[in-house]
Amino acid sequence: MPLVFVPTPLGNLRDVTLRALDTLRDADVIVAEDTRVARKLLAALGLPGRSIWSYREQNAASATAGILERARTALVAVTSDAGMPGISDPGCALVAAAREAGVEVEVLPGPSASLGLALLSGFPLERFAFEGFPPRSAGARRAAFARALEAGATTLWYESPQRIRGTLQDLAAVAPDAAVFLLREYTKMHEERLSGTPAEVAAALAESVRGEVAFAVAPYRAAERGEDADPNAFEDAIDALLASGHRVGDIRKALYARADARKAGAKQARKAADS
Repeated sequence: MPLVFVPTPLGNLRDVTLRALDTLRDADVIVAEDTRVARKLLAALGLPGRSIWSYREQNAASATAGILERARTALVAVTSDAGMPGISDPGCALVAAAREAGVEVEVLPGPSASLGLALLSGFPLERFAFEGFPPRSAGARRAAFARALEAGATTLWYESPQRIRGTLQDLAAVAPDAAVFLLREYTKMHEERLSGTPAEVAAALAESVRGEVAFAVAPYRAAERGEDADPNAFEDAIDALLASGHRVGDIRKALYARADARKAGAKQARKAADS
């Protein structure tokens, strides 16, 4: 029998697929990140009273063997609190363990906050990278942003509502004029979309941020490397800024300011080299 990964609705219950409903209905065991959330979801989908096992970061090491043993003889469905199991939770380790143990794995297509975020951002998606949650400390976050933005591709991030302001501040320290698109409570009643620089998006947030938060950053560093960059990257970055609501005048000012800063930096570097 297979171990089936079943995406669950991000917010709107009508986003559940027919195959997901069939699998959850037929499963002998449902493996859930949070059993309380799973029970509420299953009840809302008309599937109460199912056998639910816990599988989360804290117990993954001890729970894996039992889950795989059950999947050898029964249909086991793996779920997340919302969206695709295995994305930013320990589910990917369960896939690896199943393959090593010779247990068949299936993954059903379904809701994904990261892909919805990517498309809604309007940023170039010829290349993009899902970066997950930034590190918790400010220094590590800034380093992560600097590394990720050097690739010159759109980057996708998740963040907790408690840390999003600090995260945007750290992004501003690394890329103050980056184009950011923030998506909060995707598919839910109070969905919110914000665009602008990191500082502008932070200023537009409510004083008390709640719910699930994800944000995208448009290609950034490639536009600064000039002739060493992809020849289309500069135009892509401008297109991304326009798509996110920036005015032409604001883009022009930002480009002039960055050019002046780079000129001043190069001048200081030459002085230091000559001294």
